[in-house]
Amino acid sequence: MKPQLKKFMDAIGKDAVAIIPAAHEVTRSYDTEYKFRQDNDFLYLTGFPEPDAVAVIAPGNKKNPYTLFVRPRDPEMETWFGRREGVEGAKKNYGADKTLPIEKFAKEFGKLLDGHDKLYYRFGRYEWLDKLLLQYLSTQRYRRLKTAYPPHTIIDPTLIIGEMRLHKTTEEVAFMQKAGDIAAEAHVLAMQNCKPGMNESEIESIIEHHFRMSGASGAAYNSIIGGGDNATILHYVENNMTLKDGDLLLVDAGCEYQGYASDITRTFPVNGKFTQAQRDIYDVVLDVQIACCEATKVGTTIKQRQELSIELLTEGMKKIGLLKGDTKKLIKKKAYFKYYMHGVGHYLGLDVHDAGRYFTDQQAKHSRPFEAGMVLTVEPGIYVPPDDKDAPAKFRGIGVRIEDDVLVTESGNVNLTAKVPKHAEEIEEIMAKAKK
Repeated sequence: MKPQLKKFMDAIGKDAVAIIPAAHEVTRSYDTEYKFRQDNDFLYLTGFPEPDAVAVIAPGNKKNPYTLFVRPRDPEMETWFGRREGVEGAKKNYGADKTLPIEKFAKEFGKLLDGHDKLYYRFGRYEWLDKLLLQYLSTQRYRRLKTAYPPHTIIDPTLIIGEMRLHKTTEEVAFMQKAGDIAAEAHVLAMQNCKPGMNESEIESIIEHHFRMSGASGAAYNSIIGGGDNATILHYVENNMTLKDGDLLLVDAGCEYQGYASDITRTFPVNGKFTQAQRDIYDVVLDVQIACCEATKVGTTIKQRQELSIELLTEGMKKIGLLKGDTKKLIKKKAYFKYYMHGVGHYLGLDVHDAGRYFTDQQAKHSRPFEAGMVLTVEPGIYVPPDDKDAPAKFRGIGVRIEDDVLVTESGNVNLTAKVPKHAEEIEEIMAKAKK
């Protein structure tokens, strides 16, 4: 049994039962599917990698507190679609106390729920399971609860699991460090190989090839490879334009290792040399990014870090002539928002935008302070639209974002993606050496 599952059992208590389903395969088109990706909550608790499974967790069941329903072995299906663990393998390799074929789940459903006060279940994920639960509860009400004692309270387990996932274990940190190292190497390769005339897709190929060759399962999200004014589009993913001499290239790409994501952004000149205008904006973003990395430590709140990024970026944009006026007044009227319209970072883990609350209250009034074990991105940016007539002409069409993954520790923090340079001089030096 995974330590995470044991901790979850302790959290829900012996009077509860939890039903946690695995993901389904998703159709891509007609009769082909996307590559399967397990539901992250299910993966976190069980480690079981196959689709169409259901975990039933009942801490009060002394004999079988953890039951796993899985697809049975099927030689014909395995010939076509790959090997399965089956009932025996699921029990032997994944620590379940009891394993059964998934076909028996509906029949066993009532017995599994009977006698528990609380049910931990997330509605709206899988319609078939929602219907099964609602039909069972309706039937018992019709019978006036004469034949069973179903749960009288249904609770979404997302909050409990999200809080657990938010604080990384030593093993999780090791996986995330590996994901960070692989992605950092890929970003350096992108810098070394970039030159005018290449297509954005070629840079994407270099990066994602390194991901797979280094042991990652692939990209953690759709890579953003934005040359020139494509960098001013926050989630640009077409990645099909020619890279031009004199332009910047914004690369936002991370990999997935053992289920855990890295998320790195670097911005560098296509020809290896920043122009003065590019450098002006770049240095502002870099200074803010470094300051926000330093602020990612125990006690600082999410709101405080965001406000720091806004204040420093506004000051920086004033300094280079992108904004004019009093800093406090500019911030009050959100003048910065035209060029910096997103948060300075997010939680990172099994999901790129990982689980966990950002506030300490349900009304979202009190921003959460950082705690040891959290991993967050730090990614300020400035994006000047190419048609922005209010901006000096030299800045139009320039987009810069710099992003690292930072682990909060008791004594400060650790930058998990520090192996990829971000100072302009270092980037230019790497790119110059690659041309020799």
